[in-house]
Amino acid sequence: MEKHPVELLIAKADEAINREDFDALADMYTEDAVLVIKPGMNAVGRPRIKKAFEAIAAHFEHSLRVTQAGLHILEAGDTALVLAKTIISASNLPPTERKATYVFRRSHQHDWLCAIDNSYGHDLIDADQE
Repeated sequence: MEKHPVELLIAKADEAINREDFDALADMYTEDAVLVIKPGMNAVGRPRIKKAFEAIAAHFEHSLRVTQAGLHILEAGDTALVLAKTIISASNLPPTERKATYVFRRSHQHDWLCAIDNSYGHDLIDADQE
């Protein structure tokens, strides 16, 4: 079965994170995209998202690894909601599973771009209640 284009883009983004190619990574986001850095802290727009990933890489001693252990994509028109089991690890972080949520939009050129990158998923709700 052929993979959904969003699944292929997520794999490409994970590879870009793992090799710290933040220019290529930033190009996978919409101009107004939101990246949840941690609960209560977001980066908005490609330039800030790129800077956030540079800081994240430094925080994880340039050893961050991101993979997907499962994806479910719901598509409606030019919007796709992705429910993911995202595994992150680093030299200073044991493998950790997050139930991530991502939103993608199809551009006028018909390629998909990430509009919302929330690797914390519903954990944001718990953080809001603390």
